[in-house]
Order: sequence, then structure tokens, then C-alpha cells
Amino acid sequence: MEECNFLELARKAKFASKKVATVSTEIKNKALLNIAESLRLNTDKIFEANKRDLDEAKILVQNNELSQATFNRLKLDENKMRDMIQGIIDISNLEDPIGKVLLKRELDKGLILSKISCPIGVLGIIFEARPDVISQISALAIKSSNAVILKGGKESINTNKAIMLAIQDALEKTEGFPDNVLNQVFSRDDVKNMLSMDKYIDLIIPRGGNSLVKFIKENTKIPVLGHADGICHIFVDETADLEKAKKIIIDAKTQYPSACNSVETVLIHKNFKYPSELLKALEDADIELISTPESWHKEYSDKILAYKYVDSLDEAIEHVNEYSSGHTESIITENKENAKEFMNSIDSAGVYHNVSTRFADGFRYGFGAEVGISTNKTHARGPVGLEGLTIYKYNLEGDGDIVKDYAEGKKKFSHKDL
Repeated sequence: MEECNFLELARKAKFASKKVATVSTEIKNKALLNIAESLRLNTDKIFEANKRDLDEAKILVQNNELSQATFNRLKLDENKMRDMIQGIIDISNLEDPIGKVLLKRELDKGLILSKISCPIGVLGIIFEARPDVISQISALAIKSSNAVILKGGKESINTNKAIMLAIQDALEKTEGFPDNVLNQVFSRDDVKNMLSMDKYIDLIIPRGGNSLVKFIKENTKIPVLGHADGICHIFVDETADLEKAKKIIIDAKTQYPSACNSVETVLIHKNFKYPSELLKALEDADIELISTPESWHKEYSDKILAYKYVDSLDEAIEHVNEYSSGHTESIITENKENAKEFMNSIDSAGVYHNVSTRFADGFRYGFGAEVGISTNKTHARGPVGLEGLTIYKYNLEGDGDIVKDYAEGKKKFSHKDL
């Protein structure tokens, strides 16, 4: 796509963002239900497109041009399709996040300040593989009244086109829903153009590997929401239950090894009674175990797991805060005080007790879906659902009020919350 065409697309998206900001909840929910039905009706076509992508991707994997982890993310099966459709339906059932009164305060008699939730505007989404991202983000954008420009990886181009075709067909049948809210681009130049459009795009959300996220953060003035790494930890405390530890760690490593919330390092307290039994269970689950300092920094996205013995809870906390990417950590312990200390001391977006790190997900949190997981310290953190795609503005209503009266002491502020 030529730059002038992308510029026009960005302008139209910006205009559409103003239109969709005023669309009623009823119309937005109708659009979402139409999309869910359209995806259901077009499932076979989408699977056919996905098979074409998978066939081409197999060759790339064989030539070492595409990782096995990326290939695994690319595959769209019945379970993913079911979750995609259900996720959209779930989002339609959620409360509309737009127009909420977050604060109402009387500054003085008849001078009322309100803090109101509103859309961010235009979202630029850049993602690798993961064709289910399109439906998730489209649904969240619609419900949160944002426009979106989606750029998927070339390895999933056929699937992406088929899904977007089904979505756009549904929107065209939704009376009252504006045009150009959802937009899709394809080329490498489109990424460069997107990153330069700070006049029209309000937030960039990358979904991909470390190199993609770092490149985006280093090449745009637009705020970026996301995470570069997914180095998650599980700490097996000295009072940990062996069966819980085995079950949780195996799930966190093998249920979907290429996921960003898959565990990469297990820390084991030196006084844990069953270390050999635990490690044998992990090896029996086809997990390759590594214990070297070099492994503490690595995100394997595979059935490879680093492990390390620690002398204390404090050492475990220190290690996690040093090497974690700030994504998700878990402690396995029967000691509630240790669990509390771990959860209060770890500086990550998600900190768990006796559960798998794989729960770090917008769908599992009841958000309907997510646009990604953020390790940022501002605006939104963890799985980013509807609320993470909103911001707020202040409305002030009065009757000829001026600051001079307060500066000269003629009037005084009451600052009374209503």
C-alpha cells in the first residue's frame, strides 16, 4: 500500500473513531452478535484459508525462516474457533465501558465537575501469527467505541483476510454502525507508515516476539501498550504440596508452551521435601530441564524449563524481581503468610498463589477477550480488556463562573463529592 493510501486510511479511521464514539450500546451489541454469527457461518472458509497458511508455513519452518512456536500460534482449530465466537458473545454481554461517571464533584454551588470514561480513539495493532487476534481486538474495539487498524504477519495473511471478510460482512448488515471503524493492512511499509501516524493513531499495541516489540517502541512517538518478554516464574516454597506443584508447573509449561504466560523458570526452596520427585515428574511430562545462569534470561516458548534452588523466600523474591519481564509469577505454598509476602513483594502485572501462570488471559479473567497483556506501569496493566481501551475526560458545567472570583476571594471552593 502506498503511503498516500495509508494516510487516507488513517484519516478515515480517525473520522470513524469520532463517529463510533457516539454509537449506542444497542447497536454495538447488535454488531458483535452479527459478527459471531458470521464467523460461525464462515468457519469452513476460514479453516480452508488457515490450511493454506499452515501449508506455506511448514516450508518456512523447514527452512528455519519461521519458528515452531510461531507455527503453533498460527494454527486455528475447532477449540480456538469456538473460543473466538464465544469471546465475542461474552463481550456483547459486558457492561458498556463508555460514558461511565467515574467521579462527580461540586467545586462550588452550581459548578459541577464530572470525570467520564471515553474511547482512546484509533488503535494500531501489529501482530505475528495469532489469527484469532483479529476477532478479539475487533470485538473489544467495537464495544469500547474505538477504531482500529490491524496489521498481521504475512504467515497468516489468508486466515486474516477470511476472518476480516466475515467481520466486515456482519458490520455492513448492522444498521447504524459507521464505516471504516475496522481496517486491515498487509505490507511491511504499512508498519512503517503506521508508526509515523502520531497525528491519527492514538495507541500502538504489538502482539509478537521480543524483537517486534522492541522495534516498535524504538521507532514511534505513539504510546505503545504491551510487553517485550514473557519470562514467568513459579516458586515452589518449602511447604508446597508435591501434587499441586507437579500439576501446576506441568500445566504452566506444557498446556501451551509458546504462550507468553507459559512458565520459563521454576525456583525451588532448598528445604522443599520432594525436589527429585518433582523434577522427575516434569521430565516425564517431556519437559527439558536446564539449570545455568544463562537460562534465567530466556523465554523458550517451548517445553524447556529453567530451574534453580534458592535458600529462602527472600532470595526467590529477589530473583523474580531481577529476572522477570513483569508478566506473571506464582508461588506454590501452604503457608499463607509466605504467599502474602510473595504477592505483595513481586512487581509484576499478575502474581498468583497455588495456580498456573496460564490463567493470565483476558478471556479467563472474564474480560471476554484481550488486546494483549501489558507490563506497563501506566494506563493499563495485565490482560487488557475493555477498560484498558478507555481513557477519561473531565466535563465541567457552570453558569458564567470565572476563576477571577476565586483568585480574589469573592468565592470559595467547596470540593464536595456528589
